[in-house]
Amino acid sequence: MSNYKTAESVSPKHPDKICDQISDAVLDAHLAQDPDARVAIDVAGGHGTVFVTGEVTSKAVDVDVEAIVKRLAGDVNVIVHVAAQSPEIAAGVDIGGAGDQGIMVGYATDETAELLPIEVVLARQLNQYIYKKWPFDGKTQVTLKDGEVASIVASFQNAPHDELQAAVLSWLATLPTTISQQPSIDFHINPAGDWNVGGFDADAGLTGRKLIVDNYGPRVPIGGGAFSGKDPSKVDRSAAYMARKIAVEYLKKRSAHEVFVHLAYAIGYDQPLEATVTIDGQQETVEGYDLSPNGIIQILDLKRPIYEQTARYGHFGHTGFTWES
Repeated sequence: MSNYKTAESVSPKHPDKICDQISDAVLDAHLAQDPDARVAIDVAGGHGTVFVTGEVTSKAVDVDVEAIVKRLAGDVNVIVHVAAQSPEIAAGVDIGGAGDQGIMVGYATDETAELLPIEVVLARQLNQYIYKKWPFDGKTQVTLKDGEVASIVASFQNAPHDELQAAVLSWLATLPTTISQQPSIDFHINPAGDWNVGGFDADAGLTGRKLIVDNYGPRVPIGGGAFSGKDPSKVDRSAAYMARKIAVEYLKKRSAHEVFVHLAYAIGYDQPLEATVTIDGQQETVEGYDLSPNGIIQILDLKRPIYEQTARYGHFGHTGFTWES
């Protein structure tokens, strides 16, 4: 029986990723002035207009949301409709409780240096390789069959077919021959034809619509919560980062092949309802970590303006973040 694995990646100029970056840039702007800011920003954009909404309770002053939007989205009409955080939600967070219920999944595997599934790494690397030449809207997708590249999809704005295919072949030549020498790789290069209208000119975008790209690819289940635009009191972001850190640490100390971590919370309550780690199929209780929201924030040093960069090529597998070490 053949074993297939597929993952996709989208460029930073994809409409959904533009929205993610705007949400996180607004968050960063508040945290830069007020590390205790409560922020939950969602963005919808397309066809010349960007709508920014959500809740913010912050001591920050002069956060120019319109300037942030135009830096990332270009010359668009900006509508901002933001309210303060609900006092009923704030009451639970103020005493150290989780900002919402939710299930967070962390994952690590020894398949790659990034400790991510190989199909995720390849789709991302190909996307980054192409984006250096064509910094526009685009997508990539890589399918492996029995550990070798079986098919590649690359669709990029302003990239002529033959030049784009040459770039894909150039990238393939950088890979180990053990995964790149499938006798007949099935290429789909700009499969709907070359295209020059992309980003918000072609399609609408929305914060949090690329959750599988943000996480570990379709092979690994996720809890379902989006990350971008949310300050670290929201456990669907901070606890997801903590779950990744725990998975990485268990993988290394147990010399494991694959580790899953599951954390579950109730709104207003400061301890997880589930904290389990599954190491190569064997489940245990997570031990030795402060898994309260405040504990996670302190361990990972999350009250800093670090988030816009997480919204570009997935939140995991990049050096320089506290949840990766």
